[in-house]
Amino acid sequence: MPIAYPEILSLNSDNEPFEYSDRETMLYALGVGMGSDPLNAQELPFVYESGLRVLPTQASVMAWGAGRLGESGINYIMVVHGEQRLTIHRPLPSSAKLLADSRITGCYDKGPKGAVLVMETDLKLAHNQEKLATLGMTIMARGDGGFGGPSEGGPVPHPTPEGRAPDAELAIATRPDQALLYRLSGDRNPLHADPAFATMAGFPRPILHGLCTYGITCRAVLGAFADWDPTRIRAHDVRFSAPVFPGETVTTRMWRDGNVISFEALVVERNAVVIRNGRSLLAG
Repeated sequence: MPIAYPEILSLNSDNEPFEYSDRETMLYALGVGMGSDPLNAQELPFVYESGLRVLPTQASVMAWGAGRLGESGINYIMVVHGEQRLTIHRPLPSSAKLLADSRITGCYDKGPKGAVLVMETDLKLAHNQEKLATLGMTIMARGDGGFGGPSEGGPVPHPTPEGRAPDAELAIATRPDQALLYRLSGDRNPLHADPAFATMAGFPRPILHGLCTYGITCRAVLGAFADWDPTRIRAHDVRFSAPVFPGETVTTRMWRDGNVISFEALVVERNAVVIRNGRSLLAG
């Protein structure tokens, strides 16, 4: 079914209930590679219930499936994640009952290249409606262009410094089974597990979730500039540019300008830039 524009912009939902516990918090951290060294004192608090800490990017899976994107008419086999944005309004608890408000804020017709959809979701504590985080997501629906909507618009990418060496660089290895572990946090798209499905979607083998790579870059910023204190990260935004295959090494290059960390990530094995225009905002 083709995208109906502008009707798609009315696909809002309010107060969808979600819940997570310390189990999901530890599972998410394991899914982005935390705890691979059980003697690492900086990472242990993210995977152990004693003084449990929460990675800011866990907000991206706390209300997985929120919203009415499934009613948009897009072909999910041809969908890829374009961008992810996150604003943290208060420190994330290690367990909570949540309410999610979601909306489609933009839909752009790129013709043969497909459609670009922009979504936002507010996460609130259920007991007092206090806002925890705001998520932004851009997806490329590669099979759904030509629906007659506007061709221009969408979020403006954050510029990465040019002609200047990174202030920090961190390489983080992924495991061959990384996607199989990460998918237990919500995204069970077979693209990340089923070789036959991955081939049908145009990939030689299952790929790592873009949001897993997103979490890995947050780990890098956390260690390099936030002294492993997750409450210091107030925002974390990326643009996905290429897939990561489980087992590859993700190197995050970071530049600091005041409380803004600009970054990009590449896979060293293929010299492929997988995340561009990254921006992380630290507490002042």
